[in-house]
Amino acid sequence: MALELLGDRWSLLIVRDLMVRGYRTFGEFLRSGEGIATNILADRLRRLEAGGILYTEPAAEDGRSLYYRLTKKGIALAPAMLELLVWGAHHEETAAPCAVIDHMEQNRAAVLAETYRRWKERDPTPILPPFTTSEKSATLQSRKGKSSQ
Repeated sequence: MALELLGDRWSLLIVRDLMVRGYRTFGEFLRSGEGIATNILADRLRRLEAGGILYTEPAAEDGRSLYYRLTKKGIALAPAMLELLVWGAHHEETAAPCAVIDHMEQNRAAVLAETYRRWKERDPTPILPPFTTSEKSATLQSRKGKSSQ
């Protein structure tokens, strides 16, 4: 069941973006830089909601807009998502700055505690900040040097 629900790249990216980037709206997911099509995004959001990973609620400032929010079941994925982020940074090309990943790796308990706090308090402040293209290039070069050692 878990692989059926989370076994595609888009579902995991949506959960990641809710959890560590603080995204809450359909538009934020579309602008994430991943290149997801609107029909695929709508489908994955519906699947994740049907699977009890997230739910929607009306935005307080505009009742016509919806916010997506992780459920208790969804936030329980935080330890697995943290490990995937760290693993990915060590073994795949990623835009995440080395310092951010190193901090997450060396402070797993604190990062998870902060992730849970932000979820509980509905704090959309990102755990993982947006990266620039120049950071991506520097990060990839730095990791290539580390992995060859």
